[in-house]
Amino acid sequence: MKKELLTVGELAGEMNVTVRTLQFYDKNGLLKPSAKSEGGRRLYTMKDMVKLHQILSLKYLGFSLDEIKSKLLPLDSPEDVAQILGKQKLIIEDQIRELCDVKKAIESLEAEILQMNTVDFNKYADIISLLRLNNKNYWMVKLLDEKMMDHIRERFSDNPQKGIMLYQKYHVLLDETVSLQRRGISPESKEGLKIAQKWWDMIMDFTGGDMNLLPELIKFNDSKQGWDEQLAEKQKHADEFLGRALGAYLQRQGLSMPDMEDAQ
Repeated sequence: MKKELLTVGELAGEMNVTVRTLQFYDKNGLLKPSAKSEGGRRLYTMKDMVKLHQILSLKYLGFSLDEIKSKLLPLDSPEDVAQILGKQKLIIEDQIRELCDVKKAIESLEAEILQMNTVDFNKYADIISLLRLNNKNYWMVKLLDEKMMDHIRERFSDNPQKGIMLYQKYHVLLDETVSLQRRGISPESKEGLKIAQKWWDMIMDFTGGDMNLLPELIKFNDSKQGWDEQLAEKQKHADEFLGRALGAYLQRQGLSMPDMEDAQ
């Protein structure tokens, strides 16, 4: 049978924490002793022990002291205890899902590293960053040369969401272009020129107006080696239409696409 009242040292020993930790929790209002001895010594009840277990569990799960304070329940009834146990169960389930995602990300990174067959820690870091964002487009990283990756880091490292939105825009434009091609719309038509303008605006947004990057983008698109298979197939359907539409649009703007000899 456990004692009904425990000193700070006894509770610390039972729960494998330091006396200083209990004093800190007392000072910050997380866990105050429920009783005092005649000599003024602070004493803790079994209910205090359960509450301490609750605090330590939340702390282990990564919550701050302020967050823990907001999650503590009075534990005055079986319903209170059941409620906090239910909450802790949900938190643990979330953590399990996150750990499973981390495991999958590590397995994906392992596969990508073996496929790259080279030691390139900059690319590893970029892939890890994309995996942490749950971004499935990390396959692109291993295909881009260092010049292009340096540009991407410089342009989007402070605002990775902008890069993600730009990639989403690319998918929308690709679907629109494939739709026009399948409907037999002429690339030189009003609709063709309009979609070409959207592509050109997106390209300028990505490059920041650096025309020296255009040959690299053309080379990357024409190769398609190592691309996601479905995306590569869709891009192939769009390429002929898009090439003619962009050519017509840029000609009207007094511009021209860079010579592919520059991209070799």
